[in-house]
Amino acid sequence: MNAGYHESRLSHDPRRDVLWQSLWRSYFSKRIAPNDCVLDLGCGYGEFINNVTARRRIGLDQWDGSAAHLGPGVEAIVSSVTALDGIADGSVNYAFASNLFEHIAQADFATVLASLRRKLTPTGTLTILQPNYRFAYREYFDDYTHIAVYSHVSLADFLVANGYEVIEVRPRFLPLTVKSKLPVWPILIALYLKLPFKPMGKQMLIRARPSAGSAGNG
Repeated sequence: MNAGYHESRLSHDPRRDVLWQSLWRSYFSKRIAPNDCVLDLGCGYGEFINNVTARRRIGLDQWDGSAAHLGPGVEAIVSSVTALDGIADGSVNYAFASNLFEHIAQADFATVLASLRRKLTPTGTLTILQPNYRFAYREYFDDYTHIAVYSHVSLADFLVANGYEVIEVRPRFLPLTVKSKLPVWPILIALYLKLPFKPMGKQMLIRARPSAGSAGNG
């Protein structure tokens, strides 16, 4: 995506910083160990990776403006997500992608998954957060760069078909955008994550790991 996209559709919004700080405290900090290597695919403004506490943090994005937004200690890689050559095999404990795979062709997504299998450690995982078409179909194509459609069912099936084992599926994890009617307050975000039913929940979260016998066979 070019700079024009970030200037119009995805301009910097301080509310996203508040959101990701809260998500780190309430969810991700319980799943990422201090000694982990964390890779943020399509890191954008770095709201996720900047809030991570880990031994090594890598932010990868094809947008050359991304590096300027990454915090101290975060390694910046300017590259397409289909080109992970700058990352050592077997080095990543926790890979993460937020609102990424709906922007790329299915064949490219498969390429990412094959490459990532080589980059993950034997216990490494991939966490995906993105719009769930089942609940966000009205707004889905308001973003002109959305070219692929997934629900929590089809995304999980695609992962399995490409050599991954799905270990967590949350069909409604978050509202679609910080621009929704819900206020972006840390205490409300923490409470929202604990709700058994999430009103306006249109973003799904899926965690997966390479299935037995597939790791390293990209």
